[in-house]
Formats: sequence, structure tokens, C-alpha cells
Amino acid sequence: MPAIRRRWTPEDVRQLNVDTPSWPRYELIGGELLVTPSPGSPHQLAVGELHLVIAPYVDAEGLGLTFFAPSDVELREGTITQPDLYVLAAGPAAHQKGLITLNALALLLVVEVISPSSVRTDRIIKREFYMESGVAEYWVVDLDARMIERWTPERDTPVVERALLAWQPAGASRALNVELPALFNQIRQKSAWAAELGPDRP
Repeated sequence: MPAIRRRWTPEDVRQLNVDTPSWPRYELIGGELLVTPSPGSPHQLAVGELHLVIAPYVDAEGLGLTFFAPSDVELREGTITQPDLYVLAAGPAAHQKGLITLNALALLLVVEVISPSSVRTDRIIKREFYMESGVAEYWVVDLDARMIERWTPERDTPVVERALLAWQPAGASRALNVELPALFNQIRQKSAWAAELGPDRP
């Protein structure tokens, strides 16, 4: 007799996130429970550096707010995701019990930094979910390849950025220009410092 596969509910996942508020990260897409272990230093530092670059621009342009994980987001009924970093347009979200419920159009940007344990989830499952939901732009940050894949709903393939990334979402008066070689060098340097402080995690 075949094993019965459990179909997880948002209530199940919310309880898991209450029981373990930091890590691992529990997400729900299409009834499938996605579990991401706690990130290593390079991953954490990458999210921090991206936040330092993106948040001041978002604030200066009055676009909305910049959040980072752990932060539960419900784009569709029955789903919960926790992007590494995301930009939420001002106004349209509802907040309750730690969950942000919103229309996907309110997400100006979603960013995931891939780790060895999250490659399939970030590049396939989440990418398909965010694009099908109509999220304006989705970035997959690959620290090893030193590049960012930019996905948008109107394209079937990503734009791969390795040098200058220029991002100008709807409502912005100017573009945010990110020199990727400098960004990745900063992340690598800080990761090396972190490794000197103790055993690093992947």
C-alpha cells in the first residue's frame, strides 16, 4: 500500500514557525512543506549587504518598506513564504499574528540568496511561484558564480547580471545602480573575517 503523503496547511506551518521562530525556515507552496536550515555566514552577510544597498534607496524614493527573513508572507490563500529579502510597496498589506497578507503586485522585489540546500527551491519552486503570482521582480543571488539572475513575469528566461545591476521599479524617479563585483568582494571579505572568528557554516 503506498504511503499517504501529508498535505500541510497554513495553520500547520504557522504553528511550526511559532514553535521555532528563528530557524529552520518553514514555507508552504502547493501543499508542500519547504524546510530551509539556518543559513551560513556568507548567506547572512549577503542578505545584510543587500539590505544596506536596497533599503536606503527604497526609503529615499518613498517606495515602501524593505523586510528580511524570518517574515511570513501570504501571496495566495494556502501559501506561506519567507523571502530572504523583499520590498513591499507602501499601503496595501495586512498584518496579523506575524503574517503579512498581500496581493503579489504589492511586492516590488523578492530576493533569495541560494545555498547548497536551497538551489532547487529558490531556482525552480519559488521562482515559478513568484512569477505565476505576478511579483514584479525576483532576484536569485548566486555567491559562488558572483551573479544575480533577474526574473520578471514577462520573460521566460532571466537577465543575468555580473557587472552593473540597474533597478528602477515602478514609481521610482531614478535607478538604483549596484556594482556587483564590489558587492561580491565585500561579502567575500566579510565572510573571511567571520571564518577567522570560528568554524564557518556553508
